[in-house]
Amino acid sequence: MIDRAGRARDAVAREAWGEAYALLHACDRHPDQALTAEDLDALSDAAWWSGHLDESVAARLRAHSAHVAAGDHRSAGLDAWWLHYEYAGLGRPAVAAGWLHRARHHLDGLPPCPEQSFLAWTDAEEATARGDGAAALAATARMNLLAERSGSPDLLALSRQAGSAALLAQGRRAEGLALLDEAMCAAEAGELSGLFTGWLYCLALTQCMETADFGRAVEWTRTAMEWCATTDDGENPFRGVCRSHRVEVLGLLGDWTAAEEEARRACREVPVDCLESAAAAYRAAGDVQRRQGRLDEAARSYSHAHELGLLPQPGLALLRLAQGRADAAAAGLRLALACQDTHRGPLARARLLAAATEVSLAVGAVRDAAGAAAELDALAGDVPLLRALADTATGAVALAEDPEAALPLLRRALDGWLRLRVPYEAAQTRMLVAAADRAAGDEEAARLELAFARDGFERLGAAPDARRAAALLSAAARRRLPGGLTAREAEVLRLVAGGATNKGVARALVISEHTVARHLNNIFAKLGVSSRSAATAYAYAHGLV
Repeated sequence: MIDRAGRARDAVAREAWGEAYALLHACDRHPDQALTAEDLDALSDAAWWSGHLDESVAARLRAHSAHVAAGDHRSAGLDAWWLHYEYAGLGRPAVAAGWLHRARHHLDGLPPCPEQSFLAWTDAEEATARGDGAAALAATARMNLLAERSGSPDLLALSRQAGSAALLAQGRRAEGLALLDEAMCAAEAGELSGLFTGWLYCLALTQCMETADFGRAVEWTRTAMEWCATTDDGENPFRGVCRSHRVEVLGLLGDWTAAEEEARRACREVPVDCLESAAAAYRAAGDVQRRQGRLDEAARSYSHAHELGLLPQPGLALLRLAQGRADAAAAGLRLALACQDTHRGPLARARLLAAATEVSLAVGAVRDAAGAAAELDALAGDVPLLRALADTATGAVALAEDPEAALPLLRRALDGWLRLRVPYEAAQTRMLVAAADRAAGDEEAARLELAFARDGFERLGAAPDARRAAALLSAAARRRLPGGLTAREAEVLRLVAGGATNKGVARALVISEHTVARHLNNIFAKLGVSSRSAATAYAYAHGLV
């Protein structure tokens, strides 16, 4: 007789899940090869890895019954927790809650055991969701103690990730990220089982994006996809989830062709118990399509995201703005800000506030824009991605209110985007810097920024923005002053040609006499003249007065 059960157990030990599923499934169908409770657990795991979620649940139910019949409350409790986890993922919260209660019934009151770590993890997540930071930290401390007693690298790494999540939810960023780094060391070093490696990558990537830690997100999406590639010969339910995070990172990095292709793959790969990841991939694809001017395709992508339960903001509002429906854009953002889950981390709200600033300025509601930018500035702290968003928003508001105050903010924002290597936002900010330069009278600097912005947009394929930058650059060329004069120097020359003294020029332009003298020196050098009278003659000859 073929020893399928023995071969299946060997496949499970090697984490060859496709092979294990086929063998265990065949054993289960053979009347003379009844599966043990442990074999049923393995069948459930193998079915889950292979994408057969209904079979996974059915096998877990049978394993739970077998463990109960044998009086093994620890194994029964773990099965009950797994059923809670799987039913929650399948969108059946009432059934999930029942199985969680049963898991507690099995495990509460037992001496400390590894299986209780999963209950502590659930306690921590529930406490975080209701805003009880102290209870969340207490639960992660219990989880860590149980993990240390068990000697399990898997549980120890997961307990550190859970502790990181609890700390980050309380705003203790440095401590939380340090703990997350420690957990991820074990995953990247290959010290963990496949299940826990996948969990850690998915959880860590979610934390990175929610907390706007772009550097870690770039690094860990790359290593996550490398890990997923090692299982390409079989099923990996984490692949689509990790890929959906990769889509967002690629979008920020400006690799839009790859981002859109990865979004399509993610939507095919994401299992039915993680549809929110498919929704996020659709939203990210919509953002790329909107920026490229493919508005109908963007609308369809946002609609798919919405259908899967994700409100595709702020992209949908910015699409409405591009369609000339500013009122709909503003209304959508107001609703999104009012309904946002406050436990989802700062990046989501920061993006909504940045879009609210942009939309408000587009319709001339400067006061509303200032309010959104002020909230964003308070939220940003010193987190580079958030700080770049905040400086861009506050700089844009200043440009509408006090152009001279805008330039330092916008240059700081541009520096932030360049350091992060986020090209689209950098090009957008260059457009604002150009407007501030022009308002300050520096036409040459404005032309340079517009040229850089146009080139950046063209490289990305952001056709509408590239056309806008090119149009502004053409207008700037038509406004070019003779002799290489800046707008401010032309103003000084007009006043001098009209007979004003340095003191009179300073008074008229609200600048110091020292600044007037510096402008005159620059004017004389550019025009190749050495006197006020020669400069005056040049001004009349070239139509400056």
